[in-house]
Amino acid sequence: MSVILFSEVKYSLSKLIHDIEMGEIGLPEIQRPFVWPNPKVRDLFDSMYKGFPVGYLLFWVNGAGNGHRQIGVDAKQKAPHLLIVDGQQRLTSLYAVIKGVQVVREDYRQEHIPIAFNPLLEKFVVADAASRKDPEYIQDIGRIWAHESGIFGIAEEYLNRLKAARDVSADEVKAIQKAINNLDNIQSYPFTALEISSAADEEQVAEIFVRVNSKGTSLNQANFILTLMSVFWDEGRKELEQFCRATRVPVISGSSPFNYFIQPDPDQLLRVSVGVGFRRARLNYAYLILRGKDLETGQFSDERREQQFAVLEAAQDKVVDVQNWHEFLKAIRCAGYNSGQMISSDNALLYAYTFYLIGKYDYHVAHHALRHVIARWFFTISLTSRYSGSFESVMEQDLGRLRDVTDAAGFVAYLEHIITDTFTEDYWNITLANALNTSSSRTPSLFAYYASLILLKAPVLFSSLSVADLLDPSTKAKKSAIERHHLFPKGYLRKQGITEVRDQNQVANFALVEWSDNIDISDKAPAEYFAQFEPRYSSQEWETLCFLHALPEDWQNMPYPNFLEARRKAMAQVIRRGFETLENG
Repeated sequence: MSVILFSEVKYSLSKLIHDIEMGEIGLPEIQRPFVWPNPKVRDLFDSMYKGFPVGYLLFWVNGAGNGHRQIGVDAKQKAPHLLIVDGQQRLTSLYAVIKGVQVVREDYRQEHIPIAFNPLLEKFVVADAASRKDPEYIQDIGRIWAHESGIFGIAEEYLNRLKAARDVSADEVKAIQKAINNLDNIQSYPFTALEISSAADEEQVAEIFVRVNSKGTSLNQANFILTLMSVFWDEGRKELEQFCRATRVPVISGSSPFNYFIQPDPDQLLRVSVGVGFRRARLNYAYLILRGKDLETGQFSDERREQQFAVLEAAQDKVVDVQNWHEFLKAIRCAGYNSGQMISSDNALLYAYTFYLIGKYDYHVAHHALRHVIARWFFTISLTSRYSGSFESVMEQDLGRLRDVTDAAGFVAYLEHIITDTFTEDYWNITLANALNTSSSRTPSLFAYYASLILLKAPVLFSSLSVADLLDPSTKAKKSAIERHHLFPKGYLRKQGITEVRDQNQVANFALVEWSDNIDISDKAPAEYFAQFEPRYSSQEWETLCFLHALPEDWQNMPYPNFLEARRKAMAQVIRRGFETLENG
């Protein structure tokens, strides 16, 4: 048998709460967001009250030496000796209710978990308006353990309130006192924890987690690193969370990271910080160095850990700088992408931000030159899905090649070299047209087509209004200002025997029109409705409109399969023209 990587340890609930409060066990506010609904918290207390088992806990010895300290200021008396791997939601529930502290939800709202208890029925409920009016309920069971006079004071207070509402028999008094005493005894509830040795690496810990709790949330490197941040640099973790929260909330005045492109989660911004600070895309590497482990000797070092956290802190300052954030997003707009609805990959956006910050701070690329090259870079990586699949490996290679770059000109030339190697004649003429052979409404090539229409200042088909204006994400109405119109309407195609949805919804069959025009067109034949719009335009305007919307000559009379093939090639050329416009500034 190999070396045992865990030990079994018994805890009482009161010991767990004490160790969390003292900082011995690391229970961050959001190691992972608190996702349990309040009824599940109620059921947890009900199971414990009835003496039912509630599962194992899984801890991980953090491996740092005695006397190690946190970076920054925290109310805990010391940095945790144990990190929570499994049991986060249970312990958060217990600690929040017993200590009366707030939890932070997935949308970053803070709230108390109100659990009420009826001693006569020995029933737990999520406190609501009805229970608050009912004198038979103790409104907040956390007061059982927080009340200065203890359970006797709570029992007396409860009985006085109940007696004011109705008569209470002697038997009821005894039952109430017994139930409250049983509730207080939950503090002695026994837990079994598996404590994983500090010698285990994060992959072994993740595997243990899966084997012990196959239904749990999957663990990844980001979970581990955010845990380490909670332990050793809590302000840094909170800073990430506050930034992410602010991206979701519009403001009337003042600076804010709110935007229409992405509302990132902390682990996503952490990935950017790691890329900027350590030039690494694999979070596994970042986990090791932030844990203070020497990659050569395998030994832990408090000094090394503090040095690496200092690097992370400096990088994160750049990442969450609101000015940096919005200057970068301007580059995305310059690429023709004006909202998150046109972003098919968060990885592409965040890795482009990584390169933006590296270009700005490490290579001091001039402001306008940086915006220009990042706009072209984002267009390229978004269109080609460069950071999909094994995205960490590709980004690791891209960052690794920067080691030979020494100045601003070299940085720009490096990105331009990849762009040029990507967009060959074969790509524009063959690969891109093939990529448009899809019915997916979120394909990167379709978004690149829309971006190109914006870059080319194209009007919406059959309209004088621009694509850019009608795709403006800040404009909200009951009806979308712009709709995807089937050039060959579905009703018309059904009459032609083309009934498969995938065939009808090919991206090459869609064009952007105003919603009112889309209603007017309905299921008319292309030749019929197309002739109705032509008189609106001069011959030159009509020719330009047909080019921008990739309408082949006499398309309305083509057999549908021939039309799709011809339009894909035409759309690819519009995308190329849009990118060339971007290339020329």
